[in-house]
Amino acid sequence: MTAPIAVIGASGRSGAALCRALLAEGIPFRPVVRNAARWAATGLPGEPALADLRDPAALRAALLGAGRIASAAHARYAAAILAAAPPEAPVVLMGSTRRFSRWRDGHGDGVRQGEAALLESGRPGAILHPTMIYGAQGEDNVQRLAALLRRLPLAPLPGGGRALVQPIHQSDVARCVIAALRRDWAAPQAVVIAGPEPLRYADFLRAVCRAAGFRPPRVVPLPLAPLVAAAPLLRLVPRLPRIRAAELRRLTEDKAFDIGPMRALLGVEPIPLEEGLSRTFGAPD
Repeated sequence: MTAPIAVIGASGRSGAALCRALLAEGIPFRPVVRNAARWAATGLPGEPALADLRDPAALRAALLGAGRIASAAHARYAAAILAAAPPEAPVVLMGSTRRFSRWRDGHGDGVRQGEAALLESGRPGAILHPTMIYGAQGEDNVQRLAALLRRLPLAPLPGGGRALVQPIHQSDVARCVIAALRRDWAAPQAVVIAGPEPLRYADFLRAVCRAAGFRPPRVVPLPLAPLVAAAPLLRLVPRLPRIRAAELRRLTEDKAFDIGPMRALLGVEPIPLEEGLSRTFGAPD
């Protein structure tokens, strides 16, 4: 990969993590961002190309000369990126396993649209669908969860937290994107990327508490409806993070995936959850 890789959304969490990984491997890249100040705040080197994804001319100019393109922007912009990209440049897009959720929302619909745009384009490349990402600089999924659980004597979970989750560490996401950029794709593909194995959400909760250095609260099974109804009340309690109703609904569905294609196509073996949480929280007190 001698020509620079254009990294769209380089100032966001996943985009900046990818740029750090590219920098560590000595791979040249060009950050494509909407806001130069946000890019400067990352502390990463490189002069950004400024482009709004809703401005075709600016995006085309920002991508001109790129050997390959990696987008950390929402997949809803896939069609715009494909239209602006140099014809010969493979594209790697970031999707989400939200595209498989039975709870339809704008986020998941946008990912499905982005996947369809890539697959129908015939352009070599991939859209990677990560499960819940944790461990990035500025990421707060597990930190919010730990902050909430630290203040609760009990953990009320729909169905007792039996639904499966399979979180992936940000470093593995970056490794997968780089592997996808290096691969010569004969045709566009969609690939799920996830942690090494699924576990019950209640067990994930306990692992987060242990990594954060405190005793997990007891899990109490509750029906979904009263939890959704009570979610807005958390905003009235000082210092408690907000839990959205949509997040509670998604706790009732399994998010477990076969990562055989990830291993075979990308050659990435994800790190265990315990190691990823240790990196995230550091050694517990």
